[in-house]
Amino acid sequence: MATFTTPETPEPVPLERAESARSRRRGLLGRDGIEGALLLSPANSVHTVGMRFAIDVAYLDRKSRVLAVRTMRPGRVGLPRPRARRVLEAEAGAMERWGVRRGVRVTVHEV
Repeated sequence: MATFTTPETPEPVPLERAESARSRRRGLLGRDGIEGALLLSPANSVHTVGMRFAIDVAYLDRKSRVLAVRTMRPGRVGLPRPRARRVLEAEAGAMERWGVRRGVRVTVHEV
C-alpha cells in the first residue's frame, strides 16, 4: 500500500495503484466507494460508464503536477489530456478536501 500527499494535505491519503492494463481498465468499476484514491499509470483519460458513484479525477503530468481536476458523474466519458501521464481518482469531493488542484504537485510515498 502507498500514500500520497500535497503541500496542503492534512495527513497522508491511502493510495491504490493500477499499473497493469487489466487493473487500469477495471479502475473503480464494480465498487461502491473507495477509501483514499486510485492512481492509474500510465493513463491520460478515464470513463465512468458502469460506475456506481461520482468521482473526482485529477490529471497528472510527468512530474506529478496536477493539470486539471474534474468531477465526473456515472455514465460519462472523459476527453484525453495530451500532457497527462497518470490519473488520480477518488470519490467526488475528496480532491478539494485534500488540496488537490491545478498546479499542485502530488507526492507518492511507499509504505
